[in-house]
Amino acid sequence: MALKPTIYKLNIALADLNNQHYPTLHLTMAQHPSETSERMLVRMLAFCRHSHADTHELMRFTKGLSATDEPDIWHKGLDDVLNYWIDIGEPSFDRMKKACRLSKETYLYSFNSKSAVWWKQNQEQFTKLPIKVFSFDWTDIQSLAKHVGRTMNWSITISDESFFISTNETQIEVRWVSLL
Repeated sequence: MALKPTIYKLNIALADLNNQHYPTLHLTMAQHPSETSERMLVRMLAFCRHSHADTHELMRFTKGLSATDEPDIWHKGLDDVLNYWIDIGEPSFDRMKKACRLSKETYLYSFNSKSAVWWKQNQEQFTKLPIKVFSFDWTDIQSLAKHVGRTMNWSITISDESFFISTNETQIEVRWVSLL
């Protein structure tokens, strides 16, 4: 019998100071059985970071790890054109080349302890693509993952290159850097 995904409900009071965007997001996320909490949280943070451009609320989490031909998050316009392809992790160059061909804008967020090695090995190839690559601080992501619950009511402020996250138990800063 196949394992089923775990469903999480997130209520996020978002204050994106970089884009003057202040929504309340009600997200439902499915965590694939082979997906870590850290990866799931990076998907959520990437969603928050791009929500300012989602004026018609069309951005969606996809099947993720269950569908190798889809990004983790996409934004399809009302005309079904793929505006954003947002991937999480350390994908292959060929996957991201395809993503750049299929979407108007392509984003990639790496996040774990091997990200620096992956980037060093792939940076030269990725500079040939019209893509934006970011890396989250791994220790920040690990700290945040300790506060995952099936229902989360969080306040998130985005300022410069940081998320300031208030959970029921603590406050955590999660930083990112632009690699490309």
